[in-house]
Amino acid sequence: MPFISVEEATHKPYDFVVIGGGTAGLAAAVRLSESPSVTVLVLEAGRANLDDPKINIPGQFGATLGDPEYDWAFFTVKQENVNNREMIWSRGKGLGGTSAMNFYAWIKPPAEDINAFEQLGNPGWNWEDFKKYSKRSETFHPPTEEATGTLAHTYNLEHRGMSGPVQVTISSYFHTLDTLFKETTVNMGLNTVQDPYGGDINGTWIASANLNPKDWTRSSSANGYLFPNIERPNLSVLTDAMVSRVILEPKEGEQDRTVSGVEFSYKGITYLVKVAKEVVLSAGAIKSPQILELSGIGQPAVIAALGVEPQINLSGVGENVQEHIFNTLVCELDPATPHETLDLLLDPEYAVKAQALHALGQGVYTSSLTSFAYFPLHQIDFKESIAIIDKLEKVVDAQEKQGVLAPGLLEQLRLQISILRDERVPDCEVILYPGAFPGKISPELGKSYCSLGSFLNHPISRGSIHAQNSDPASHPKIDPRYFESDTDLEILVQHFKFTRKMLETEPLKSTVLCEVLPGPKCQTDSQIKEFLKKDLSSTWHTVGSCSMLPRKKGGVVDPQLKVYGTKNLRIADISIIPLHINAHPQTTAYVIGEKVAVFIKVDSDK
Repeated sequence: MPFISVEEATHKPYDFVVIGGGTAGLAAAVRLSESPSVTVLVLEAGRANLDDPKINIPGQFGATLGDPEYDWAFFTVKQENVNNREMIWSRGKGLGGTSAMNFYAWIKPPAEDINAFEQLGNPGWNWEDFKKYSKRSETFHPPTEEATGTLAHTYNLEHRGMSGPVQVTISSYFHTLDTLFKETTVNMGLNTVQDPYGGDINGTWIASANLNPKDWTRSSSANGYLFPNIERPNLSVLTDAMVSRVILEPKEGEQDRTVSGVEFSYKGITYLVKVAKEVVLSAGAIKSPQILELSGIGQPAVIAALGVEPQINLSGVGENVQEHIFNTLVCELDPATPHETLDLLLDPEYAVKAQALHALGQGVYTSSLTSFAYFPLHQIDFKESIAIIDKLEKVVDAQEKQGVLAPGLLEQLRLQISILRDERVPDCEVILYPGAFPGKISPELGKSYCSLGSFLNHPISRGSIHAQNSDPASHPKIDPRYFESDTDLEILVQHFKFTRKMLETEPLKSTVLCEVLPGPKCQTDSQIKEFLKKDLSSTWHTVGSCSMLPRKKGGVVDPQLKVYGTKNLRIADISIIPLHINAHPQTTAYVIGEKVAVFIKVDSDK
């Protein structure tokens, strides 16, 4: 049994200690434990949360958000450019991490976004490599004839994994709005994508979801990777164990430092587990930089201010933070054209019936987010897109001359500009939520709604995440600096205009009764910008805080995910992504977990 006591966790060294039992962490731990000659310990700050219906049953979008049993519920500092709002950043707490609380979006990035990793100085991080590892993580179950027929869904098995731990499929329950979404986006000029999992996501398509069609439950890293291997004698898990820092051996000349142990707290008492080989830090984009800084790794001035002795000077720790953001347009549907939306779950009687149907593998509780569209900015308004990109390029040119850009940032921005100019590569994302999106309005019982979310996935603005004090239980200071670049706001205005145009395009037009949020009074660009600042939400897809870049360019880890200046500390979570991707990052997190295990095995065999 892998679940052990704190005494068992600390009475002997472990070959590998994985900090964080989340999406990438459990993937890495289970793959490492495939070798019976090594021992692996996972330290997870949250609870096990086993067989929990709030996690496992789909269709409950946001059910665990804000709940401390499942959610870290971080908050940003006040955002100057977003009406001084403090914004929640939810993250999964417990085994499975965010894979146990996300909205089931199984999305793979465009090939160009992954190839950009290699262009930034990371050999081997390209689309072909990504494709190999992403297929290793999934088992794709072809959808039912009903789903393929009604939604005209197609797929290419060459792009799908068929024997991985995460179960992936298309829900057999579909919403009539999904068909209208697809037909409307095609009428607006978007392509229909046969299968968006081969590196080309440009167009409108039906997304797969991390759902197990055998019982229509969530497939996470916990029940996908860990539980099937729960009896491995060399794999151990300790929950409720909050890691505070890694212990570095004293410096010997110019040699890289060795991590000899991991310090953590359990029920208010501090413990130490010794490490024989390597540590994998997989605490996520918010906690990983904090743990590094409390270990003395990062910017010396930041670390010293915590009362911690600086050990390794890495300027990139907690910097280069990039976050997806979105806004939501909500409309009320015409009762003359009825739709079975998620709003019906507000009726207790309907919800009880839906739960009974789920037990039979039917009904709304087997559903996931289905309708997605990705497209280049120029498809909204070509003239406006060119003006926005030209303006951004002039700003970057001026910043280069002034020498004010952080190390490595100029190269990233040049890549972002080239992607924006490429008429084949998507920058924009729009999704359909078949109901009133949680937290946006107060839906009225008996009414049906439709929400269109538009996402900014290639932000120009850069933020930071740093420890605020030496207490590991204290949340770090999160400052994404939303809209620090005017370009982000201008692009999101174009997104908004696209979604509003969708409401005026058939066949969606015929089923919309009225726009509820923001409403018809919001018309001018100025009014739209004010609405965006008021409505703006984080998508909770933070990357970059421990970027995989050359050290001189603000990098924290090398292409083998090893922390610069260390011999045996690696990071495996989406904090290592150096330039954001136009995709929900769940699949990419699994790729990172898979790859770090291979890197460690290769080095161990040398």
